[in-house]
Amino acid sequence: MPAPAGPRPLTASQAARFSRALGHLRHGETLRAEQEARRLLQEAPEAADAWQLLGMCLADGGRLPEALAAFEQALQRAPDSVPVLSNAAACLRRAGRLEDAYALLGRAAGSAEAALQQSRLALQLRDPARAVDACRRALALAPDSAAAWLGLGHALRAQGDWDAAAQALEQAVARAPAHAPAWAALGAVHRLAGRVEAALRCLRRAEALGEVGPDLLDALSGALVDAGQPEAALDNARRLVMRHPAYAGGHDTLARLLWEHGDEDPLAGFRAAARAQPGNRPLWLAFARLLLRARRAEEALAAAEALRLRHGDDPTLCWLRAEALDRLDRMDEAAAAFAEAHRALGRDHVAFLNAHARHLFRRGDWRRAGELAEAATRLAPGDQEAWSHLGTAWRLAGDAREFWLCDYDRLVGDVEVRPPPGYRDPAAFLDALAARLEALHRAVREPVDQSVRNGSQTPGRLFGRGDPILDAAQAALHEAVRGWLQALPEDDRHPFLGRKRRDVRMLGSWSVRLRASGRHANHIHPQGWLSSAFYVALPEDVRREGPHPAGCLQLGQPLEDLGLALPPRRIVRPAPGRLALFPSYVWHGTVPFSSPAPRLTIAVDMLPAA
Repeated sequence: MPAPAGPRPLTASQAARFSRALGHLRHGETLRAEQEARRLLQEAPEAADAWQLLGMCLADGGRLPEALAAFEQALQRAPDSVPVLSNAAACLRRAGRLEDAYALLGRAAGSAEAALQQSRLALQLRDPARAVDACRRALALAPDSAAAWLGLGHALRAQGDWDAAAQALEQAVARAPAHAPAWAALGAVHRLAGRVEAALRCLRRAEALGEVGPDLLDALSGALVDAGQPEAALDNARRLVMRHPAYAGGHDTLARLLWEHGDEDPLAGFRAAARAQPGNRPLWLAFARLLLRARRAEEALAAAEALRLRHGDDPTLCWLRAEALDRLDRMDEAAAAFAEAHRALGRDHVAFLNAHARHLFRRGDWRRAGELAEAATRLAPGDQEAWSHLGTAWRLAGDAREFWLCDYDRLVGDVEVRPPPGYRDPAAFLDALAARLEALHRAVREPVDQSVRNGSQTPGRLFGRGDPILDAAQAALHEAVRGWLQALPEDDRHPFLGRKRRDVRMLGSWSVRLRASGRHANHIHPQGWLSSAFYVALPEDVRREGPHPAGCLQLGQPLEDLGLALPPRRIVRPAPGRLALFPSYVWHGTVPFSSPAPRLTIAVDMLPAA
């Protein structure tokens, strides 16, 4: 908590009482602190710190309008006080006025801590570029601040620039080698970049420092499964839920690991933990959301109703209930719940607008769905799901803008990938790559919330592991993508072409192994801009030319759950060594095949290079 503002017209004894009141606040004794604040105001009504103290007490008690009024009084008396500006901004943040909080902190131009607060606000606003800028301003004021380097690492991570984030976090741990959160953050970035061994070293270092919180143990589970150690990951996840039974993330991770790697009911432990902790709202919310992803809508709705009885309703819970009712085809009840949640979330919550649009498609109200999708694209022009919904609405309306947006001929690539140096021919490269990928497919079933049906998906990031064959594959794919980009037209008004650069940054990368009757359900890639499928090994019935599209890539057919009887716009027959490319917002899936031989692919999501 910031120190008192200064200079201030408080006597020495009043300043001591101010400090005691701050102590009361730190220990949760809000009423005692507020009583002291009001006594100070009676004695020194022009003291900025007295008004600030009252604002802090009122904010702590949830009386935000009154708190903001008190902070306004404090700022009138000390307009340049960094502590007052900082605490007032914190109150604005609690009130949901993030932009106002960011602007207010801009008045503390000489404070590194205020700049770091701006960075955290920018991340909440999903504006990592502003967060990076704020951290760089903090570093200009305090170049040796480990907190500023840590903040820069978080901001660069949010931008997807993992190498730069790792460099910033290396600076943080160099300045604060005993700070476990900095080591944990560095481990998380290494994991995102595919550097699994480096991630494990950093996470173990954080663990050894003794500040072992549940987030760190949770990250360790993820790194272990990325490293091909699912049994160790399961052991660690079980240890986490035993040591921190109230931590929702640990139960979610354990359930997901059991889903892919276990031989027991993956939801049983999560269910038992929720029932044992009826007052743990975050745990129940996480459980209900996982039930929805696992297509257990009846149980998800029961969990949401239990939450409402215990804690009362709120927009987030109303949204969850709406989605569960929608999955159960209780459409009138779902519509009412979506309408109620829309009053609170429909103005600026893009993910909610996307969810509401999906429901409206299922109800047959595609005009209203299109309106919500268009609103979402205005709020977040790079949101891939919003564009997929808008394209679907245009298609249902017979609007030619669907083809302008998706252009299934020009914007869908089918590119040959040259084998990297050192391989005598494409077949030798693909055989070596297939052998490496097969060793990475350790899961017995697909992830709970991905498009894979009857198959497995490699965990974490495929590329970046320092594996020679995977590095060679990455380089070959990167070269093919750059060549394809050069042939694309320019169009600054287009949501895909308008972001085109000469190069790309590869973000997510993974391999999928489909078994007989396996397929990808129709989906889009919300984290990408350009998505892909590289064909490594294919069954004979998929490679065979003919009228049946077994194993083929189909584009333009919407998500099955939308209930729209629309055929694909384009079918691409895969061939070993070829790369399919398409905008990440284009609906795509695959046709089931019958051969016992696997269908083995690599997928990569990309963003335009800066």
